[in-house]
Amino acid sequence: MFSHVMVGSNDIERSKRFYDALFSAIGGKPGAQDEKGVNYRHNGAVFMVRPPLNGAAATSGNGSTIGFNLNSPEEVTAWHDAGVATGGASVEDPPGIRQGSFGPLFLAYLRDPDGNKLCGLHRPAQ
Repeated sequence: MFSHVMVGSNDIERSKRFYDALFSAIGGKPGAQDEKGVNYRHNGAVFMVRPPLNGAAATSGNGSTIGFNLNSPEEVTAWHDAGVATGGASVEDPPGIRQGSFGPLFLAYLRDPDGNKLCGLHRPAQ
């Protein structure tokens, strides 16, 4: 459905270290940095990190979450742990199964160093 997702950052070098670790934990490559920011390509998707074009400070969206489809509970946990180790903050419950209207999901939530909320998600076979 989406062609790409972009988040704002106030420190591109810090964000690159953080997102390089997240993508490496799930078999992705480090981001390609250019004059605009950092770009990641993984499993057909594009994720970009940029300072705001208007020159104002980057802020996180209250109520916004960006979800990453991951291949296993182990990958979700590795993704989460890599984020915490590189300046992210674990939020909500520890990685694990949550029951909801979509059935059981293995989830982990992080805030990146700029406060953007991220979710690592694996849908177990039913």
